[in-house]
Amino acid sequence: MGGNRVGDVVVVGGGTAGWMAAAALARALGGTTRVTVVESDAIGTVGVGEATIPPIRTFNAMLGIDEQDFIRNTQGTFKLGIQFVGWGAPADRYMHPFGAFGADIQGVKFHQAWRRMRDLGHADVFGAYNICETAALADRFGPGDPRLPFTRMTWAYHFDAALYARYLRAYAEGRGVVRREGRIVEVVQDAETGFIDAVRLEDGARVSGDLFVDCTGFRGLLIEQTLQAGFEDWSRWLPCDRAVAVPCAHGQGPLTPYTRATAERGGWRWRIPLQHRIGNGYVYCSHHLSDDEAAATLLAGLDGAALGDPRPLRFTAGRRRRAWVKNCVSLGLASGFLEPLESTSIHMIQAGITKLLALFPERGFEPREIDEYNRLTDMQTEQIRDFIILHYKANGRVGEPLWDACRAMEVPEALQRRMDLFRHRGRFFRHEDELFAESSWLAVLLGQGVTPQGHDPLADALPEPDLRAALEEVRGGIRRTVDAMPSQSDVIARFCAAPEAA
Repeated sequence: MGGNRVGDVVVVGGGTAGWMAAAALARALGGTTRVTVVESDAIGTVGVGEATIPPIRTFNAMLGIDEQDFIRNTQGTFKLGIQFVGWGAPADRYMHPFGAFGADIQGVKFHQAWRRMRDLGHADVFGAYNICETAALADRFGPGDPRLPFTRMTWAYHFDAALYARYLRAYAEGRGVVRREGRIVEVVQDAETGFIDAVRLEDGARVSGDLFVDCTGFRGLLIEQTLQAGFEDWSRWLPCDRAVAVPCAHGQGPLTPYTRATAERGGWRWRIPLQHRIGNGYVYCSHHLSDDEAAATLLAGLDGAALGDPRPLRFTAGRRRRAWVKNCVSLGLASGFLEPLESTSIHMIQAGITKLLALFPERGFEPREIDEYNRLTDMQTEQIRDFIILHYKANGRVGEPLWDACRAMEVPEALQRRMDLFRHRGRFFRHEDELFAESSWLAVLLGQGVTPQGHDPLADALPEPDLRAALEEVRGGIRRTVDAMPSQSDVIARFCAAPEAA
């Protein structure tokens, strides 16, 4: 069997995707397989979103990365959720926090008990029963109360994607990964099988491999231009096709532990606070907003002085029809694109790497394993797609062409079925391997006005005084726990502030 082992993996393209892949492969393969990263300083990277979701902690832990060192070297901050502004009526705002809302009560879903008490006028807003939302809105961060399970904190990060790639490069090279500088001018394929044998660089050098990982961004040099995987266009559901981004200096406010997504005419703006700057961007539909209008709106809404010129980006929402073809696996933007509304870009890289390690091939490249990788990738990407579509479908911005069209559009059948079921009695069911938990769906559905007409009749079987007491225990415990927390700024200053020179 040893002779059939993959001896050389070539990662084509650096950036966040390339160096995440190289670092994970170096860690998992333990030197038994050579890993080479081919990238060119002359080719820029898109630099996927600076905001993440909690599974990034699992990825860093797999690599054995110390959290404080990581935050310090990536100018990172903590993230407890995403605040959505203007997705209902223009003045509305709600939070999609991490972690659970309350705890089930005698087998009844917490949100069903909350709904019954809310109808009776005995419950606070839903977010008051989530520790991460309460802490985020108070600009606090710290440990929960171990005596109260509903105060367990869940977090992710904001960080500088370029610094993260640099950090992982040092990690990977320290474990034997070799970086080859150079622009690829030819992809060499086997004449009989069509498998990729090597890539040839501008200086004539040839880099051979058994397995190739395509991290070349939108162009998909290997997976699309060479292997013609095909692309599935999802712009009928996700019509935004452009973005403009610019960092700015911090203003006078606190270092908020959450991302903000603000709906605007023709699209939405993001705000991501890092230690050394705030990341800002405007995702929009070119049919409803010009490039100049988007840039002007973005610049007018900055917290502080712009730290550069607005950087444009064009894209089409969708995915490769096959993320793995022959001996090539695509990751990141090479495998597809979903706008960063729910901060899933880096997670999708991570998910691809995790599946690659779980199905790591031998040189024979078993088709059933490749098919399973593609099946799992398709399923997860569609689930994330539907969650993002929900934000557009359930918007309340009446009288604006983009938003009116999104509200009227037909959505994928699975999403429509979920919305209809929830609208009836607040019932919701998810696949066990689905990325977004029930709590995430509840936050967005309720936050954007998909209000159940009733509640689960099982909630009526519980005595009203018991429900009121249970809800107050959760709300009060969360409030007391958050009041005892330090601010995020204090935590960072004490434990993981980036050096001034950075």
